[in-house]
This record gives sequence, C-alpha cells and structure tokens, in this order.
Amino acid sequence: MPSRSRRSAEAPWFDRIVEGDARDVLDRLPAATVQLAITSPPYNVRIPYRGYTDDLPPEEYLAWLKGVWRSLYRVLVPGGRFVLNVAPTSIKNFRPIHHDLSRDLRDLGYIMRTEIIWYKQTMGRRTAWGSWRSPSNPHIVPSWEYVLVFSKGQWKLEGDPSAVDISAREFEQFSDGFWQIPPERRRKGHPAPFPEALIERLVKFYSYRGNLVLDMFGGTGTVATVARRFGRHYLHIDASNEYCRIAAERVRATQTPVDMPIPPPPAGDRFTLPRISGTSSR
Repeated sequence: MPSRSRRSAEAPWFDRIVEGDARDVLDRLPAATVQLAITSPPYNVRIPYRGYTDDLPPEEYLAWLKGVWRSLYRVLVPGGRFVLNVAPTSIKNFRPIHHDLSRDLRDLGYIMRTEIIWYKQTMGRRTAWGSWRSPSNPHIVPSWEYVLVFSKGQWKLEGDPSAVDISAREFEQFSDGFWQIPPERRRKGHPAPFPEALIERLVKFYSYRGNLVLDMFGGTGTVATVARRFGRHYLHIDASNEYCRIAAERVRATQTPVDMPIPPPPAGDRFTLPRISGTSSR
C-alpha cells in the first residue's frame, strides 16, 4: 500500500475531489483499491440536486444504481466495506427502496453485514396524519433512515492493529444498531447533506487509519472532510462542479492528525482524475 501519510506517485487517485459520473470514474480506478465506501445516492424523489435530475422511472433508477454498485465491487479490496444510507420513500404509494437496493447488492455478490437504524429525531410539527385519530387511513411518517452495510467477498478487513483509533467506549456505543443523531441543519449548499457525526462513527468503526475512504455521490464533501480529519485518505466523486468546489474548500479547511498529515486536494478548480495506467473500463 502507498505511504499512509502522503499521496505517492503510485497512487494518484488518493486525496482528490473528482468531478464526473460515478460509474465512469470508478471504472478508471485500479481494482482492489478502496477499503471503505460510504454514500447516499440520489433518492429519486425530485430533490433539486445540482447536475442530476432526481426523477427517473423506478426500474431505470435501480438499473442505473446497480451499474454503479457493480463498478464499486471491483475497486473494493477483499473485505472492503460499503455503507449505503437510504431513506424510506414516500407515504402514498409506498415503495421500500431499501429492500430493492439490498436485493440488487446481494445479487452482485456483496455480503450484507447489518442494517443500522439512524433515528433523526425530526418529527416536530407535522400535518401528514392521514386520518386524524382514526384507524380509517392513518399515516406513519418515518423519523429514521437506514444505513445498510455490506462487505466484498469476506467479513474480515485486513489491517494494521496499531492503526485502530476507536475507543472501547465508542466501540460499545457504535455496535448498538440504533443511532440517535440529529440531521445536518447547515446545508452548505446541498439539499440533503450527511451530519458529520454519522460519518465519524462509520469511519472509525469500519476502517483503519491510512485506509482509502470513497464517496461516489460525494455532494459537498462530508465523507472526504471527515476521512481527512481522522487520518484516512479520501476520494470524492460528484457530477456537480459547484458541489466539488464546496467540497474542496471544506476538505482544505480541515485539520489532520499531526502524525497522519493527509494531503489536501490539488489546488485549482479542475477536478479531474489523472491518467492511471493498467486500468480498463467496464
């Protein structure tokens, strides 16, 4: 593996913000490169993302994502983890998209490790009661999202025991699959950002220091920011130039561990991946 503390000439894909289509960029990476991928894809519920139309026919949407998951599988190391955050979708005409996605991932060979319930504590004032105080047609409004966790090929991720940075107390807390974490209130230019606390738990629980952490729908850079803060290399991919610029600013402003000085992304606003020899597309 390349140096844990700096980007090397052998790993030009480390520590970068890349503007592009998720699958196209993944297909340009070497195989068995990534230890941990964390993402939340567009939900296909007409969220106004930059650079993407969030309104595909359901089967087209699932087929598109399955292609991305296939490309991701190739670049994960043996035992590499994939963490997928997805919300229950809609009240009327309810479609359990998390079931569809977990089915497709298992069909591709991923091992499903667990599902975490992220309780967002967002009920507050609401009007979507359905039939008020009546069993006629009451609605359940989700106050949670799912965090689905998968592995490639095997359960165990090899790593240096000295590169573990999770405390005993954190391990006990995080291994309880009910996570009470408020949603991100500061939008940072994005309509649906991760809270950093959620990513901090996932990074420390599922990766070693010096690992490469990927988000292929990176938005405004929460995963890359947290990865760098905790001494992990990062690779951020997003189709929006605006989101990539925000992500680069956030990552550059992040303090890194003194003994693990992960580099900031290259200067400038041309978010491209260098040519990598020995890779092939699909």
